[in-house]
Amino acid sequence: MSMTIEEINKQVIEHPLTKEEAKQQFVEKTEEYGLKHAYTFEEAWEVSEELKRRRECRNQLQILSDAFLKADGIITGEEASKINPVQHSFADGCYIRQIFNPANQLIVTKIHKKKHPFFLMVGEMSVLTEEGVEYLKAPYFSITEPGTKRFIYTHTDCIFVTVHATEETDIEKIEEEVIAKDYNDPEISLDQINLLKHKI
Repeated sequence: MSMTIEEINKQVIEHPLTKEEAKQQFVEKTEEYGLKHAYTFEEAWEVSEELKRRRECRNQLQILSDAFLKADGIITGEEASKINPVQHSFADGCYIRQIFNPANQLIVTKIHKKKHPFFLMVGEMSVLTEEGVEYLKAPYFSITEPGTKRFIYTHTDCIFVTVHATEETDIEKIEEEVIAKDYNDPEISLDQINLLKHKI
């Protein structure tokens, strides 16, 4: 009896195999079909668990984001831009975005789809991502990975800078390049592939 992808996906969600069951299946099918592998069972299991963790974290972050944006007192659009002014600068092949965030503000960012550096130039903030909560104090520098969505609480006034590789100078077009509408964006899927390359 053949199964569709939808039926297989449903089984995985509703009745997933335990690690021991998956290991037994791995061995049995390897023997049955005379398969050769480029990775060990433990490597494959570790990657699958990390992908599941990321997917669940991202689902929870999106639920939190949707609830946040419906809450009373939330400021968006032009009103938010006045309180959080942005400066745009350009260098050869680079777009530099600097934003001021006042103290005691809770901010939800969009989903980034390109890997790029960021700098906290001034201030202190707590940041929630799928990696957990991190306390940042200026001067601070790190890398934003594809698929990153941040929930930020500013303990003080902050200045946050991001740098993006692009030849584009139209801000709306740049946002289309670097921001994803949701986690289903194909470019975000590349970070899943890169995880597989790194682990295996």
